[in-house]
Amino acid sequence: MRHILVPGHTCWLKDEATDAGLIIDARDYYRAFYQAALRAKSYIAITGWQFDSNVALLRGPDAEQARGEVRMLPLLRELCQRNPELHIYILAWDFSLLFALEREWMQELLFNWHSERISFRFDASAPLYGAHHQKLVLIDGQVAFTGGMDICDCRWDDRDHPARSTLRCDSGRDPHGPYHDVQAVLTGPVVQRLAELYEARWFNSGGGLLRLSTPVSRDDVEVTATLPLPSGPVALSRTFGKTLVPFQEPVQEVRALYVEAIDAAEHLIYLENQYFSSRAIFDALVRRMRAPGRSPLNIIFVLPRMPEALREQIAVGVAQVRMLRTLQLIARETGHHLGVYCTASPGEDGEDVFTYIHSKVMVVDDQLLTLGSANTTNRSLGLDSELNLVWQCSEGEGGREMCHAIRRLRVSLLAEHAGLARLSEVRELVRADRLVPFLDEVASGRQHRLRLHPLETVFDQNPLFKPLEPEEFIIDPEDSVLDESLFESLKQQQGLVASSVRLLSRWILGRPERCHPASLPAEAPPAE
Repeated sequence: MRHILVPGHTCWLKDEATDAGLIIDARDYYRAFYQAALRAKSYIAITGWQFDSNVALLRGPDAEQARGEVRMLPLLRELCQRNPELHIYILAWDFSLLFALEREWMQELLFNWHSERISFRFDASAPLYGAHHQKLVLIDGQVAFTGGMDICDCRWDDRDHPARSTLRCDSGRDPHGPYHDVQAVLTGPVVQRLAELYEARWFNSGGGLLRLSTPVSRDDVEVTATLPLPSGPVALSRTFGKTLVPFQEPVQEVRALYVEAIDAAEHLIYLENQYFSSRAIFDALVRRMRAPGRSPLNIIFVLPRMPEALREQIAVGVAQVRMLRTLQLIARETGHHLGVYCTASPGEDGEDVFTYIHSKVMVVDDQLLTLGSANTTNRSLGLDSELNLVWQCSEGEGGREMCHAIRRLRVSLLAEHAGLARLSEVRELVRADRLVPFLDEVASGRQHRLRLHPLETVFDQNPLFKPLEPEEFIIDPEDSVLDESLFESLKQQQGLVASSVRLLSRWILGRPERCHPASLPAEAPPAE
């Protein structure tokens, strides 16, 4: 596979990870975050799409040996009480009206009330109709977590994904369904580069200057991962939409990464993602399958059975189904194998209970791995803020070790989705040359967890909706159609409900509006 990682094109930069690993599903991630937070000396910095204050980080057997709080905000308060040197920084997207009923209100009040060393901010610096979707945790400049997971309600699960579990219960709600996601943990010099990104995000939000990139001296840094990765270089790829205040040129490194990696693929493309509606990725797959003289591919998609909310089923689901049906036809015409799957557990009544896939992972030829916050949608590749990590095998012993680790991850994920455990079955997952035919057999037999994706939309499920199905693709364009602009036509920086709640919180707290980046000193860092 040719070299893909080019700073300024497919990535922002490359730097060294001393230790690295993948954390699969929120039980392992929340536990790893909890353990790392307990050892924090100077700061914990978090940014994400969504937070909830009362999420239990430890549950069931994991919580039995815990001393003190295991819920998100109570834990952070307790850590600040124990350690007068500790500061907590939390940066959340200033969400739009569309999400108001799904979010915890008064969060600035909740997070900032009990300690001056907990600083919670809403970030409204995204482009018009855009969202901040990066997920990043930094602790003392020594440890970083990033990937697809936020610390919020309705995300916790373990790798067994049972149909029902009382542990999947948040904030007094009924237990939610099975949920799958992937995160990464890193130590080493690359953490300082991630800290620079956080500093710029904080500054652009109006929070002022923040210095996190100098690591705190510590001798107790540990990495707790589901699957380890070798030490070595890792690349950072981003998406940022263009903004004028603060000024930000568009950044589309994740888009370029996907397009270049698909073009370079020789044997295998494995994608698990929350959505698939990206025109750029669709076109790249079509070009690769139709390229004359190229080797046949096994292309695998693992997706949710259906987008989670009705707005997503309309805004993304129609385009997703039409694109995937087209790709299947082209694969049959050109001699490639393409399989689209979802995964389920049998419920008490024998009916399938589907696992919601929220991860954002791509593996190409078991030589390149990327994971992060970016969905395979137009929004994630051009408008929203996103952050992906990328590993590519190099030549030599270190490169072979990395390739083995990437293959191990890909096989482990497929075994989880398919529910395969016997050695003979897992060995079949290693082979890239007939992987789709084997997975089709597993899914068609319905004896395990893997299912052939039905590739149907909300319009297919209800004949009353069928006449309303649009003739053209409803794709999430880079300036959005439904998900934001219909409900937020005023201005992204004045998200109606979020901004009103934020101002009310400041009035209750007696906190003034913090200064805008334009009023800060000239030596402030530039926008990322």
